[in-house]
Amino acid sequence: MAKTIVVKQIGSPIRRPEDQRQTLIGLGLNKMHKTRELEDTPSVRGMVNKLPHLVKIIEERG
Repeated sequence: MAKTIVVKQIGSPIRRPEDQRQTLIGLGLNKMHKTRELEDTPSVRGMVNKLPHLVKIIEERG
């Protein structure tokens, strides 16, 4: 089984640059307090690290 992380959106994309909005959409997040379970890859980690003020890693599985 592959390693996964659970990511939760904690901030609003309102009044944020377009690239940050697109990164949220790429993670599958678009509403406050929504969570997603994503595969733990370097690209996903990079997207999460780009938005530390908007998303939070809740749990690491695997």
